[in-house]
Amino acid sequence: MIEVTRLNGKSFTINSDLIEFIEENPDTVITFTTGTKVIVKENTKEIVEKITEYKRKIMEGPIIK
Repeated sequence: MIEVTRLNGKSFTINSDLIEFIEENPDTVITFTTGTKVIVKENTKEIVEKITEYKRKIMEGPIIK
């Protein structure tokens, strides 16, 4: 799950595994495998970085103390 921001400034969390594609035209539109589309403030590069960081955390596993 990653956090993104609507154009009105409200943040929300999306399931990055359901992203089918991302377009910038000039606003960034995320299209999900369900057909749902959302417009966000972040650009494609920022979204890909968030997804990469999220996946990296999952692969590292839990921190055991």
